[in-house]
Amino acid sequence: MQPPSAAPDLSHTHTRPIHWVATATALAGVIALSALLQPDAATAAQPPASAAGPRSTPADTAPPDPAHVAFPLRCGPVEAVVRTKAAGDLDGDGRPETVVAVHCDAPTGTPPDAVYVLTRGPSAGTPRVVATLVGPEERRNVTALAVRDGAVLATLLGYSSADVPSCCPDVTDDAKWRWKGGAFVRSTPTQARPV
Repeated sequence: MQPPSAAPDLSHTHTRPIHWVATATALAGVIALSALLQPDAATAAQPPASAAGPRSTPADTAPPDPAHVAFPLRCGPVEAVVRTKAAGDLDGDGRPETVVAVHCDAPTGTPPDAVYVLTRGPSAGTPRVVATLVGPEERRNVTALAVRDGAVLATLLGYSSADVPSCCPDVTDDAKWRWKGGAFVRSTPTQARPV
């Protein structure tokens, strides 16, 4: 037989009205203190332009976005993709143009690039192709594309003959175009050199 266990006196764990009064008083104090320590009122005003950083570019001075252009490239069941792009003011009107190298997203091989110049209309509407600098029939691939001092600069890979497989271009050429007399004129002659 086990000796009777002595149960501890737990009378202090029973709640009494004084406990509820003390809890209510403490809660009221926390609420009153939080009402006094409020943060500053929120406003929707924007900081001054100098503090906010660079200003956003208006639509008429932003370069044309090639994502909104239907390129004159026949790709069959695959889509045209932009390989690279560059932007700058090419005709001196104060609005930038975008130059893009585009090719068909073929699952195999090395599809040729086409190089197009994009601009916006006078009302800054949808971008459109205004010039073709390199057509896909030329069988070129663009490895570098830039706009500097109003000129388009490109490094093009190509082929010394039709017998060279499209996987393996064997010549490289640096090209430069400038806007003159209402058209883009290539100002550097073709100087193809072996890769």
